[in-house]
Amino acid sequence: MKKSLTLIALGCATVFSANAEVRINGFANFVGGVTSSDDTVYGYDDNVSFSDESIFAIQVSGDINDKMTATGQVVAKGENDYKTEFEWAYITYEATDNVSVSAGRLRLPLFRYSASKDVGYSYHWVNAPRAVYDVAFNNLEGFRVDYNNYAGDWEYGFQLAAGTINSEIDVPDATGNPVEVDLKANNAVLLTAEATYEWFKIRVVGGRSSVTFRPAVLETTFAQIPDNIADALRIEDDTSEFYGLGIEVDKFDWFVNAEFTEVGIEESFSPTDTAYYVSAGIRTGKFTPSITYESLDGEGEIRFLDLVAALPEPFQAPVGAAVTGTQQAFFDKYTVTTLGLRYDMDTNVALKADISKYDDDLDDTADATLVRFAVNYIF
Repeated sequence: MKKSLTLIALGCATVFSANAEVRINGFANFVGGVTSSDDTVYGYDDNVSFSDESIFAIQVSGDINDKMTATGQVVAKGENDYKTEFEWAYITYEATDNVSVSAGRLRLPLFRYSASKDVGYSYHWVNAPRAVYDVAFNNLEGFRVDYNNYAGDWEYGFQLAAGTINSEIDVPDATGNPVEVDLKANNAVLLTAEATYEWFKIRVVGGRSSVTFRPAVLETTFAQIPDNIADALRIEDDTSEFYGLGIEVDKFDWFVNAEFTEVGIEESFSPTDTAYYVSAGIRTGKFTPSITYESLDGEGEIRFLDLVAALPEPFQAPVGAAVTGTQQAFFDKYTVTTLGLRYDMDTNVALKADISKYDDDLDDTADATLVRFAVNYIF
């Protein structure tokens, strides 16, 4: 892995001219965890694992000219067997002191910590709250326009991002084994507004795209039901919408922050996911104890039963079972309460530990306690 990262970093560096200033940075998260039972939480079970949330990354940036810079970020994630991938690869043009335009493979500005989601050192958690941050669409191939300015004591900014999203989601096949299925979102548009006044920050975001997601295991089911109902259930160029609100109060000695999101595809088998977290902590010397409560509600009403009711009576029961089962398979509803502690051991190095109580509202037997510990550093 080290050899691959080094070669890729050197390759990135060669794209800049000999006179350009090339900056190489990096970060790493070494994370371990174990649950109180054999139930899986965030990829962990009752055997200690160090791979599910561990990351190593190198970022290379350099000046193309006085107005333009290029940035590339290579990431190796433990959950992917440390296979190296380009997470970011884009150029930025500083149009004015207030406006910049970036184009290429970019991080979608969905959340408060979107740009630094993988950089564990940048926040107090072992990992950002998964109920909100664990989405399948983090990156965008397209462009982003950033505008930042001041109004009195307020600092504010807007971001407009547009392009195409290509991602993969693990879906169980007919035997229960996870299979990667492509998710594609065309004509994605996202608008973000953020304002900061000393210790207070507020952030709002909204976006939409045209999504296609066709797991083979579902297509087998859809082939056995009437076409009009199958077409209603499919995610085929369907409109997806994302909304978010974030609030932060940081008095340095103590802080409280929260984010709320909603994402859904109305006309499909996929439920609307509503998620939020609230986190609070204090900073005392090198220590930052905190508590976080997060919730995900992805249990919706069963859709398209009116189409089932219009079928001849002998077909209603089997088709209704298929329609209901397809949607229920994607329901998810849980809460997590986490007590965490961060210790800033040295410059650019933090040690963390937390204990989380995971409560599954759809399956009581899946409740578990997760203990995690981490070393985060930047360089």
